[in-house]
Amino acid sequence: MEGDAPALADVADLCGRIAANIQRVIVGKPEVVRVALVTMLAEGHLLVEDVPGVGKTSLAKALARSIDCSVSRVQFTPDLLPGDITGMSIYNRQTTEFEFRPGPVFANIVIADEINRASPKTQSALLECMAEHQVTVDGATYALASPFMVVATQNPIEMDGTYPLPEAQRDRFTTRVSVGYPDLGAELAMVDEHAASDPLDILRPVVDARLVRSVIEAVRRVHVSPEVRQYCVELVGTTRRLPEVRLGASPRATLQLVRAARAQAALAGRGFVVPDDVQAVAVPVLAHRLLLTPEAQASRRTAVDIVRSLLARHAVPAPGRGH
Repeated sequence: MEGDAPALADVADLCGRIAANIQRVIVGKPEVVRVALVTMLAEGHLLVEDVPGVGKTSLAKALARSIDCSVSRVQFTPDLLPGDITGMSIYNRQTTEFEFRPGPVFANIVIADEINRASPKTQSALLECMAEHQVTVDGATYALASPFMVVATQNPIEMDGTYPLPEAQRDRFTTRVSVGYPDLGAELAMVDEHAASDPLDILRPVVDARLVRSVIEAVRRVHVSPEVRQYCVELVGTTRRLPEVRLGASPRATLQLVRAARAQAALAGRGFVVPDDVQAVAVPVLAHRLLLTPEAQASRRTAVDIVRSLLARHAVPAPGRGH
């Protein structure tokens, strides 16, 4: 793969190598790995939400170590301050001036572990970086690295002492994924292969940051026909009119849905988006943005159920490349 514009077939091959590398650590979860790669190619951020011990942090670390780029990890705690993430100005006695000391957010991949354990003020400091790709400290603005991706984890079960992400902040995450428990075969394979040593310790990069940047540039050029764009707009718009939904998906969700569909098409080696690509990413892109009514929650309906039923009954545009 040469030059700054890899072919889409090369993109699919490259992402296949990254996926295979991650799956050496995350066994039996190809869909979870796919969503993580789609998020990276869509220049987005990933929220991994699940119970303890299923591999949330391992997923984030495996993705980070598969790319030869700068990585930082922040363990979110109630006493974490915004400056602990963004960096702060320190007085230098020798020069009698304040010098900026960059925080862990100045990395290509930032792992935000248990993000809901930090205060809303600290959460907002990170989420501002996610939205603007820059940091402003004491009136000076500093650009963040490229590519830049936040992989945040949170446990939705242990809510004591946590600060759940507000809707506006959850909306900053392109996708949300739950790892889930492995099936018996995958768990047995994990015991056989991982009991003696941690596979993260021997994981090696398969690509570098420069190559990832060129791949992201190639994904931006994936064609989205007017019919598919209309399909995305109608899907998101329908979430705002459903009786089970108190708050539907935002226009930002529409943009993220299109970007994720482009990335999904690139993973398949195609230069154009088809409705199947939209359907493949709709649940991880849309479900975490929906607020359900108390009646829907009482009937044990989930946002995932609602998005899936919406996809099943919504009219799909006629096939065609739309060139």
